[in-house]
Amino acid sequence: MTGQESQQGICVEVVLAMPARQELVILEVPAGTTLEEAIALSGLPEMFKGFELDLTRVGIFGQRASPEQVLLEGDRVEIYRPLIADPKEVRRQRAITQAKA
Repeated sequence: MTGQESQQGICVEVVLAMPARQELVILEVPAGTTLEEAIALSGLPEMFKGFELDLTRVGIFGQRASPEQVLLEGDRVEIYRPLIADPKEVRRQRAITQAKA
């Protein structure tokens, strides 16, 4: 990164997807901005009524990341929502149903 890039900042995306609605915010942030700071700047959690942000359920490009992770140019910050159903339980129920058929 050149000195000029760090003075101008970096461009990142912050996304949050719910079953009925998805939002993506493109931000220009100062170099050194953390994942947590980008989420706060995006305002996304406040756009979804009833959504509670859990900073242990965030990542960059599909990989879990720490809220303290410093972002790089072009990073896509993802806010993960809670699972509706436990995948293990869904598979177990499906196996029971198929065994009965």
